[in-house]
Amino acid sequence: MYFQRYYLGCLAHASYMIADEETKIAAVIDPQRDIDQYLADAEANGFQIKYVFLTHFHADFVAGHIELRDKAGAKIYLGERAQAEYDFTPVKDGDVVEFGKVRLSVLETPGHTPEGISLLVYDLAQSDRDPHAVLTGDTLFIGDVGRPDLLASIGVTADELADMLYDSLNNKLLPLPDATLVYPAHGAGSMCGKQLSTEAFSTIGEQRRYNYALQPMSRAEFKRLVTEDQTEAPDYFVHDAILNRQDRPSLEAALRESLKPLDIHEVVKLQRSGAQVVDVRDAIDFAGAHLKDSINIGLKGKYATWCGTVLDREKPIIVLADEGNEEEAIMRLGRIGFDLVQGYVAGGPKSLEQKPKLMTVTDRITGKALADEMEHGAMLLVVDVRAEKEWQAGHIAGSVNIPLSHLQERTDELPKNKSLVVHCKGGYRSSIAASILQQQGFVNVLDLVGGFDAWTASKLPVADAVPAN
Repeated sequence: MYFQRYYLGCLAHASYMIADEETKIAAVIDPQRDIDQYLADAEANGFQIKYVFLTHFHADFVAGHIELRDKAGAKIYLGERAQAEYDFTPVKDGDVVEFGKVRLSVLETPGHTPEGISLLVYDLAQSDRDPHAVLTGDTLFIGDVGRPDLLASIGVTADELADMLYDSLNNKLLPLPDATLVYPAHGAGSMCGKQLSTEAFSTIGEQRRYNYALQPMSRAEFKRLVTEDQTEAPDYFVHDAILNRQDRPSLEAALRESLKPLDIHEVVKLQRSGAQVVDVRDAIDFAGAHLKDSINIGLKGKYATWCGTVLDREKPIIVLADEGNEEEAIMRLGRIGFDLVQGYVAGGPKSLEQKPKLMTVTDRITGKALADEMEHGAMLLVVDVRAEKEWQAGHIAGSVNIPLSHLQERTDELPKNKSLVVHCKGGYRSSIAASILQQQGFVNVLDLVGGFDAWTASKLPVADAVPAN
């Protein structure tokens, strides 16, 4: 049996290829939308990708099942409760797909979503009784379980999903042998749970012992535990869950439409008619000089997540990147279904040289300088764009907390007669926030260099933690 895990760090997403070395037949489980790595590995090993499984309708990314169907001729398999526009084979408890010495046996494990399944993986050369592994999708993670409150499945409440999750874990997964390897669809950093591990895999026995959500407890206690303290999910999650049900255009088709160079003057014209320009450079480069009214979302951070949170998927997008990074920036938008990209700025930031009227800067301030300004009563307001829990754990005295995910809808709460000093933890989110404020007409905006981490590293005063409501 050939078993390969693929991990996409920027979305904390794991996908898998399982193949039989003799028959050369392969299955891919929970693929990302850009499928070149699966095709390359299949070609290198002489495999035919005959099957593609989705453990559920993912909300945090657009899966590559349509692409594998179109490019490799793979048949799509979904849980029996799934409803989709395209042809697929519905599978239920006990259904088996067998090729050579590989057996995939289906467990229906709803809870994160109603149609969720897990796949028992048997290496028949070793045993036809005990599974080698279980691919748990978003039902069971390493150190956590799938959250039931994303509301990605319309018409099903978080309470109903939590009930399903309790039964799936206790009646389907926990009875598996302790030695069964656990391979989930996400790792640390995913918003599909709250405390996922960085480990690639575990065992049922280890999770039985150490996973907080698998300890003996009542149904009511479990439901309370798995729904409290979850991070707020971006709006694009519902959009992606719907896209994964649809027979949509492939990523390849979308990129053909999007990878077009645009002259800077054409970009400005499109921008004035409503197009969004996203500058994907690092914050320090963006601050030095950038196109007026562009938004900075750096490629080196949680780019896709924040694009999905801040950008309007129904408005055209234009990418401004250093030359050579345009395709990656546009492809990563495609991974979350943001296909309405009109093109990229030809020449990147160099196209703005000698055009000062089109450019502006973002002023930056160090923690020491900010502390001095505050001590001398400067007309300024510190805007902390971290999540509320981060702010409650400790913050700069006198700061206001407006999480970045809500900044665009709450800018009317901020004064225009004061300088606004924006900060987050390390500087990535605050650069996004500063660009949004500048776009919305705030003139005196400063980005705190190094964020709250730099402030505390400089031994500057921190207000006491605020008890959660």
